[in-house]
This record gives sequence, C-alpha cells and structure tokens, in this order.
Amino acid sequence: MKKTTIAMVLGDPAGIGPELIARLLAEPEVRSKANVILIADEAEMRRGMRIAGSEFPYRRVETLQTLEFVDDTPLFYDFRGEAVGEFSRNEASVIGGRYSLDTLEQALRLTEAGTSDAILFGPLNKTSLHMAGMAHNDELHWFAELLDFHGPFCEFNVLDNLWTSRVTSHVALAEVSGLLSEQRVVEAIQLIDTALKRNGLEKPRIGVCGLNPHNGDNGSFGREELDIIGPAVRSAQALGIAAEGPYPGDTIFLKVQGDASAFDAVVTMYHDQGQIAIKLMGFSRGVTVQGGLPIPITTPAHGTAFDIAGQGKANVGATRQAFEIACRMGANSY
Repeated sequence: MKKTTIAMVLGDPAGIGPELIARLLAEPEVRSKANVILIADEAEMRRGMRIAGSEFPYRRVETLQTLEFVDDTPLFYDFRGEAVGEFSRNEASVIGGRYSLDTLEQALRLTEAGTSDAILFGPLNKTSLHMAGMAHNDELHWFAELLDFHGPFCEFNVLDNLWTSRVTSHVALAEVSGLLSEQRVVEAIQLIDTALKRNGLEKPRIGVCGLNPHNGDNGSFGREELDIIGPAVRSAQALGIAAEGPYPGDTIFLKVQGDASAFDAVVTMYHDQGQIAIKLMGFSRGVTVQGGLPIPITTPAHGTAFDIAGQGKANVGATRQAFEIACRMGANSY
C-alpha cells in the first residue's frame, strides 16, 4: 500500500510547536508510517530539537516541485517566507504570525497540488496571526478562502475515539438560536459522518445535542428541539446516517463516558457545549481537525503554551494523535 504523505509545519515559533514536531519525528515508528515533508526555517527546526533533546534525520530538498522518498527519512524544505529578523519567544508577535501563515500556505499549496495527502501543523497563536494581517476569526476560515472552498465546513475536536462538531462556533451565545436551522444541523451531522468514514469507520454512530436545558422540556423553555433539531436528526436518518437525538447537553457526554460504544461523535449546537466536556475529559490528548475542507488538516487542540515554551516540558501526545488521524484521512483521498 502506498504510504500517506504528510506536509508538516512547526506552528508559531514562540510556542511549543517546534519542540513537539521534533519529539514526534524522533520516533522511528512515526517516520515509518508516513512520508513526511517538513516546511520550516532550519535554525528554528534545530532549536526545536535542542529543546526536545531529540534529533531526527532529514534530507534537504531545494524545491517542492519534484520530491522523491527513498526511505523513512523526512524531506526538509528550508523556508521562512516573508518573516524577517529574530523570532520573538513566549509571546505573540507579527513575525511569528507571518512565519506561521507563510509556512502553512506552502503546505496547503503542496497538498492542494496532490504532492502531499494531508497537513499537520504545530499550535498557532491567533493574536500573532491577526497581528500579521489575517482578517478571519480563525485559521479554518483562512484555509477555506485560500482553497476557494465555499461548501460547509466545521472545526472538529477529537479525544481518543470520540469526535465532536458544532453547528455554530465563534459567535456570541445570544446569536446561537437564530443561527440554527434544520439544514445547518443536517449539514453538521453529514460533515462529521463523512469525516469519520474517511477516518476508517464504516457506519459512524452520531449523537446530537439539544440546545435548551433538559431539551426544552417539551417546549416549556424553548422549541428548538421540537422544531429544528429533532426534524434534522430524522432527515439525517433518512439519508442513511446513524444519528440519534436530540439528547440533553448536560448528560450526553456522561452517556459516552459511561459507554464508549454509545457514539463515535457528538454534534453540539454551540462552541462551549462540546468544548468544556472534551477538555475536562482529556485536555492534553485533544486534536483539532479542520473538517469539511477538500484536504485533511490536523493539529493538537491545545495552544502554543507560551508559559512552558523552551523548557522541554511539552507533551507530544496530542501531536501524535493528530499525526495518526492525518495518516488515516490522507489515505482515503478526497
């Protein structure tokens, strides 16, 4: 079987990304599972190795146009884009944001061209990205614009074998109800169903959250479950998707925690409805998948951790999980 090819970037140089990628690529098993193309500033990459106390072999390439893998050794392309000068450490900066965006765009174009199958990136800092000129609320919308992608997309959060998606994301809580519709809920269910199939599950089981306390208690305090979410679940079932719900948001994750086979994914109605549960269940193991885009893109769900950057303390667990998901999704090409 052809090995998946993963394009990797370090993320914000002020954070723990360079250390995490160094720890990851120092593992022989990781290098044996995929062909890796690392796009990074060489001095920054080697600094990450020193912090991690872990070196990995690599072979330099002068261009990304023609790439040839002869063994498990990662290919390395020395690149820092328009980032000029010394990188800031342990804080947000224009140069860190510029470097993050430019290396990511290289990885994106490489994968869009079919040279790589998926992208894994180290943690980013949104303040740095905005300082460098990113006008979007998050990198997911930036990715969609660069790919000229206009279909539905959604950030997925993954903890071990449990995936979550949400119908609304970075919006004020007061706006959530007005943004819900049967079509948007069905789209969210379809997106995560498709992603899980690309991750290797033949028929994913998907639980859907209600919006109101106790599912609105038969309309006593909110009708979204009756008028929008319930009909959306039935529409998804009619499409052949194994969706169930709506379930009250305060108990659905207890159901999953008590029975790991209950659901493969949970669709929530707003950002914190799923994020709080997932982070309490295992913050250091979480992975973010940029769901719905035409190429698989993954990253550890934790942040840049400026408070411990440079100290050699970063836990590679979530980055390893992000790599495994990128391998599986990249093997099932879009």
